[in-house]
Amino acid sequence: MRQVKSLKLKGKSGCSRTFAFVLCTLYLALSLSLSACGYQFRVEGAGPTIGGATATSSSTSPPPRLVVQTLENKSFEPNLETRYTNYLRHEFSSGSGAQIVADTEAADLVLSGQILSVMVPTLSFSQTTTLESRTEVVVTVKVEDARTKRLVWTQMAKGASEFYVTPDLQFNRVLQNRALEQAGRFIAEDLASRFLLQLESGKLEKPDLDPTSNNVDSNTK
Repeated sequence: MRQVKSLKLKGKSGCSRTFAFVLCTLYLALSLSLSACGYQFRVEGAGPTIGGATATSSSTSPPPRLVVQTLENKSFEPNLETRYTNYLRHEFSSGSGAQIVADTEAADLVLSGQILSVMVPTLSFSQTTTLESRTEVVVTVKVEDARTKRLVWTQMAKGASEFYVTPDLQFNRVLQNRALEQAGRFIAEDLASRFLLQLESGKLEKPDLDPTSNNVDSNTK
């Protein structure tokens, strides 16, 4: 019985060695055949990116150089043009696709505009006093070619922000100023986004852009 058991164990060990030898022989033969045929495995290209966009999809052309001139204030609210111009320069420098440059530098485009109106309507009130008001500001801008003075884009935007009214008149003025600032930031952000959309779609490059087209509308926030 012991000899039979020993023979069985040898048979299993011999089978394993034979199977391993066959696998090694097949692997070696496969490697030699692939090498002889010239097959190579390599990864080419930029590889996958977030969102599925390729590395070469972005435009290589430099951004247009844009001058943002100080807005003209046609409203009854004093000292609003400087703040609103700064909002425009900040938003256009970060979200319009253009490079903001100073008035003294060479530019491709020039943005100018006007603060048309500032209104403070009442939203809610009691029998004796106003409880809540809102600031509504309307701004219009246009972009011209710096060299030919050709109008390439025009846009009107509207911003609004609410504030509560308190018995303290001085504090009410502070609240109204904050609402005006908020409305100005809404307008600047909206105009920068619309400009970027026009720039990416290539519509700013059209030579005969009609200033009375649907490109002029308003936005309320």
